[in-house]
Amino acid sequence: MTAPHPLVAQARRLADDLLAPHAEQVDQGEVPVGHLTEIRRSGLLGLQAPREYGGAAAPGAVFRETTEILAGACCSTWFVQTQHHTPVLTLAKGEGPVRERLLGRLASGELLSGVAYAHLRAFPRVPVRVTRERGGRRFDGKVPWYTGWGLNDVMLLAGVTDAGEALFAFADARDQPGLRASAPMRLAALTAARTVSLELDGLWLPEESVALCAPHDRWAAQDRLKTLNANPAVFGIAEAALGLLDEDTATPLRARLAEVRHQAYALIDEAAPHEHPEERLALRTRAYDVMQAATTAAVVTGGGRTMLLTHRAQRLAREGLFLLVQGQTRESRTAHLGALAR
Repeated sequence: MTAPHPLVAQARRLADDLLAPHAEQVDQGEVPVGHLTEIRRSGLLGLQAPREYGGAAAPGAVFRETTEILAGACCSTWFVQTQHHTPVLTLAKGEGPVRERLLGRLASGELLSGVAYAHLRAFPRVPVRVTRERGGRRFDGKVPWYTGWGLNDVMLLAGVTDAGEALFAFADARDQPGLRASAPMRLAALTAARTVSLELDGLWLPEESVALCAPHDRWAAQDRLKTLNANPAVFGIAEAALGLLDEDTATPLRARLAEVRHQAYALIDEAAPHEHPEERLALRTRAYDVMQAATTAAVVTGGGRTMLLTHRAQRLAREGLFLLVQGQTRESRTAHLGALAR
């Protein structure tokens, strides 16, 4: 048997020794700084970063496996740290002073980054507008969702320019002139991840903080490709739920899960990102179906005790509901609703 990638082994160790044993407690509170300290030390934050900046440049299969492990152990902690990988990849593909200033520090885990860009998917509505001011960029508007407030060091903030460009820039993740956060939201799941909204009223960032500026339609085309595929976190939640079942109940569900996972990952690895969009969306929906079957079976198995907020099956079921809408686009929603109506 081939030894697992070192970062897969690290993820498994963190999951077994730290995340899973405390997941119900975290779910009822907030992601501890100590959890994130261990993730910073583990090397997982540099998983996709280039080697020349201290990262691991790990293949996609390793990223998927670590995602499954961490999400299945403690979805709230996974969700905070998973925000970090988009800023890393944005800098890795870009150039300019912000890359040299931040990429190595993000890859090492010295800095933890969040993201504030999902609102770009509302275009042509523009929740956040970017204009030029004093040799830099001014941000005005509202970011509806920002995860990891009080836990992240920096954020990758996006808005739309008057020229219709999607512009991304790094800012400190703290209250400051022109940026004010709401109180953390109470959510049905993942309240522990400290999600807030951000009010932007003249937040000024220097030009050197800009990481990406591209026509919105070009950015959206690339973003769309990422949201076609099944989310590995869905498989992680499903696996965790299956672990709560007896073997007779788990076996057929485990076979369904393995089949969908194999097909979804084969498409990612073997086909170009723009190929087979309908099949990718169908597999995304089938992954949700298996996850919901597994979490429902875990709730049924646990009986009335699963209505306690501290019960593992109940937490997994709520986390599964969260994943149904996380990263959702109009296209993925339409495909999912169409499948449910059949």
